[in-house]
Amino acid sequence: MKIAISGKGGVGKTTLAAGLAKLFAESGYQVYAVDADPDISLGTTLGVPEEKLEAQPPLVEMKQLIAERTKASPGGGMFILNPQVDDILDDYAIKLGRIKLLRMGAVKRAGTSCYCPENAFLNAIINTLLLGKRDVVIIDFGAGIEHLTRGTARGVDIMLVVTEPTRVSVETAKVIKKLSSEMGVPKIKVVGNKIRSEREKDFLLQQFTQDEVLGFLEFNETLWESSLLGHSQENDDVLLSSVKGVYDKIIEEVGDARKE
Repeated sequence: MKIAISGKGGVGKTTLAAGLAKLFAESGYQVYAVDADPDISLGTTLGVPEEKLEAQPPLVEMKQLIAERTKASPGGGMFILNPQVDDILDDYAIKLGRIKLLRMGAVKRAGTSCYCPENAFLNAIINTLLLGKRDVVIIDFGAGIEHLTRGTARGVDIMLVVTEPTRVSVETAKVIKKLSSEMGVPKIKVVGNKIRSEREKDFLLQQFTQDEVLGFLEFNETLWESSLLGHSQENDDVLLSSVKGVYDKIIEEVGDARKE
């Protein structure tokens, strides 16, 4: 199962990604949790020790490895657009039980597009994960979906667009939904997060149809505090309980799609 998560910065994408990764892992699946958000905070939310995070820098910062795989010359110029990266997935992943965390780092931009070695390297990793791996893959994107192409978008089983009950967040969600649809993502669902009242839930249901909304996650004081104080087992239990409803609906949605 291949799950992509996107939305405006700060809406809770990473919290959802971490919760889903842990639930799939607890169910016995091998999970690749991919941090493709420029903030690179998925590891912290998963509870990876700080020393492990420091020992494995984001892949985009590994200049020598990127140069070796892309055959890029020091002064720029020609390089391989589709480098071989299969072994990267295991050799440079941070292991946390059944979860393998890949910290990608931010995509580089130059004008409307950038075909630099770093982007070719990161895109090759996404291609391999979405089109080659048979494990569960959960990708925590930033507010955009730059790493996706029309080819790899079809490898995504479901795109979860996370939004808070605010107009700015909803507008970002609508743009991401439109881009994902144009790229060919087969199933796109909205998840409302940090819901404090029925009024906020109704607001989101006025912006999206009932069929477009996969579910809602209520605002949780414990999870909010954990973003300030750090990971703990108590936070973990609350996280899994909070995300379980969305997890069950993903299993149902993707399972039904495959039957069709």
